[in-house]
Amino acid sequence: MELPKLKSTPVSSLQAMTILVYGRPKIGKSTFCSQAPGAIFLATEPGLHSLSVHQLPITSWADMLEACNLLAAGKHEFQTIVIDTVDLAFRMCERQVCEDNGIKHLADLKWGKGYALANNEFFRVMVKLGHMPYGLILTSHAVQFEIDDRTGKFMRTMPTLGTKARDIITGLADLIMFADVEHAKDPKTGVFIERRVLRTQPSKFWDAGDRTGRLPDTVDLGWPAFAKAFEEGGK
Repeated sequence: MELPKLKSTPVSSLQAMTILVYGRPKIGKSTFCSQAPGAIFLATEPGLHSLSVHQLPITSWADMLEACNLLAAGKHEFQTIVIDTVDLAFRMCERQVCEDNGIKHLADLKWGKGYALANNEFFRVMVKLGHMPYGLILTSHAVQFEIDDRTGKFMRTMPTLGTKARDIITGLADLIMFADVEHAKDPKTGVFIERRVLRTQPSKFWDAGDRTGRLPDTVDLGWPAFAKAFEEGGK
């Protein structure tokens, strides 16, 4: 091992990004993911019936590990891995840890050992996926929490992942995007219209973040618009 002599080059390709997209059901998260180049879905829950996509049904953590090994072998033309949803993937991981240790709940192991085993296993596999030479998109549903701070009470939207899983994923993700609906008045007709968007910047009202600094605050919810905004933000 030698100390580096040159600085690394910032990654400028979406194919090297880990992306978390979350929002309410039926808003278009899966459709967005299906438009990514060479997408393959590791489908942990049903809901892709209206889309024509390559998918592997994932019903257990063993299925997830097998899918990872198949993708890591590289004998395919897929470019983007989609885990839809990452919420269920984490639950499968927890269930596997319970089965491996002959317990019904993670709390049955003393001193938080069960939770630590599940978190470490989930982190290990997500890191492995993130290091593969493919784009990685993780989807999650959204939940609202009432927050009470010095300015008063307000509702904050977050991914439905539990705290530990959310910390793992948000720590790994290059982009965290909230799929939302924006209502604006049509300047021609004066009628309010609905626009589905990706919110990319943090707010007290939702979780979001863009480590690349390339994206505007909101982007139309669709891969072509998103990819175009990402490319233009790098110029």
